[in-house]
Amino acid sequence: MDVCLPSVVFGEAPPKLEDIVAIARRGARIEISQAVEDRILASRAVIERYVATNMPAYGVTTGLGASVDTALSADDLAAFQRRTVPAHTVGVGPSAATDIVRAMMATRAACMAAGGAGVSPSVFHGLVDAVNAQFHPMIPILGSIGAADLSQLSHMASGLLGEGEAEYGGRVMRASEALAAAGLKPIELGPKDGHALFVSNAYSVGHACLVLHDVNHLYGWMELAAVLDFEAFRANLSVLDDRALAARPAFGQRQAAEGLRRLLAGSSLWQANAARRIQDPLSYRCIPQVFGALLHARDEARVATEIELASSGDNPVILGKEDVILSHGNFDLTAFVLAWEQLGQALAHIATGTAYRCLKLMSPGFSDLPRFLTPMGQSRTGFSTVQKTISALEAGIRHLALPVSFAPLPAADGVEDQASMAPSVVDKTATMVERLRHLVAIELILSAQALDLHDPPGPLSHGASAAHAFVRKTVDHLSDDRAVSPDIIRLSEEIAARDASETKWRPTSENL
Repeated sequence: MDVCLPSVVFGEAPPKLEDIVAIARRGARIEISQAVEDRILASRAVIERYVATNMPAYGVTTGLGASVDTALSADDLAAFQRRTVPAHTVGVGPSAATDIVRAMMATRAACMAAGGAGVSPSVFHGLVDAVNAQFHPMIPILGSIGAADLSQLSHMASGLLGEGEAEYGGRVMRASEALAAAGLKPIELGPKDGHALFVSNAYSVGHACLVLHDVNHLYGWMELAAVLDFEAFRANLSVLDDRALAARPAFGQRQAAEGLRRLLAGSSLWQANAARRIQDPLSYRCIPQVFGALLHARDEARVATEIELASSGDNPVILGKEDVILSHGNFDLTAFVLAWEQLGQALAHIATGTAYRCLKLMSPGFSDLPRFLTPMGQSRTGFSTVQKTISALEAGIRHLALPVSFAPLPAADGVEDQASMAPSVVDKTATMVERLRHLVAIELILSAQALDLHDPPGPLSHGASAAHAFVRKTVDHLSDDRAVSPDIIRLSEEIAARDASETKWRPTSENL
């Protein structure tokens, strides 16, 4: 992890997406305000009153799922919570990455801080202390259908109890050993506490925060790849004219075009008759529309994610001020997953456009450049076989864009007969972003090569010049044939590690 950032305070206002990213990836600590302490105490007092008077409350004085009609005896309430954690620890598959685990833990703490969980203060602080100590239970990623991420959160709860395995200090060990190494003690569960730990969509929502951050990060590189491609293809920039875009202001397209115009400041392509054609292929001509659609889908997904981050989706919800416990369906993430399915489909459109632009650059009939961008003639392969990688990446992304959010098989003896599949939706979107990063790296490499093969009619834009220089610091010009895979991988890793806006690449307003 990076050097720790200043602490993130859970207080009157809910945390933002960036706060969860800071905790998950940069080691920021969580601090708890008095307002949150008061909310935790108020909701816990409701639990204690229901227990004292033996009032029926789901998961407090009754069983869970199909056993909702089973009343618990007073002397079994705490023991039931201890039993219910391992009973829901059913995950399989590979373990989640550490940043996803931390995002999940921080998100669960944030939603508890909203005051609707009824969790014991000691259990709440045990979770926060584990995040701050960088104690990370091992979380299998498969097992949730999105009607709360019961499986993943139960594995988290097991780790806090000292059961199962956990990672600490870069080593995986028994959770009890990891707790001791971190200077922590296993939590102790009272009534409602086990259920409060795992009745949450925190895996989906926490992971969503990270994926949205990665989409934003990649978007800056998509812009640079596009402007370098515009210059290499000598495309017509009238497609970025705000007058045309204002004539039909579809979601995001004017915003997308404005960013591209800024990066293209100083380009000779703005001069009359500089472009090779009046109209280019749609993968060039429709960049503002396709990029704009992604911006709109990203914003919708962010709104949906931050609603969940700021709320208590616990069922039942404990309302401290009203002194009542209410059963409900607020854990259902249908609206959330619809926004995320839209985001995935927007990413697929981006991938298709990127792939087609790459292919156009390698075609003499479209680019007026040597076939496959080799300067050595057709006795050389050039980038020909990279077309297979492009095709495989684009097809994989398009496949992942297919909806997975329709209701799965019913569970809990038919009681849980509808679910959102939220974790699967977010997981597949994360995979799409990773594959798209490789495609963007390929577009940068091909555009830089194409630019090397012809003399621009005039000066390059600020953004294209900087993008070309960046590529050439990592990837050499392709003269004779060589293995291209290492070039793609290196550049993709550089894109992942660096922010496209952290240097002077973006022109200031004086340059426009």
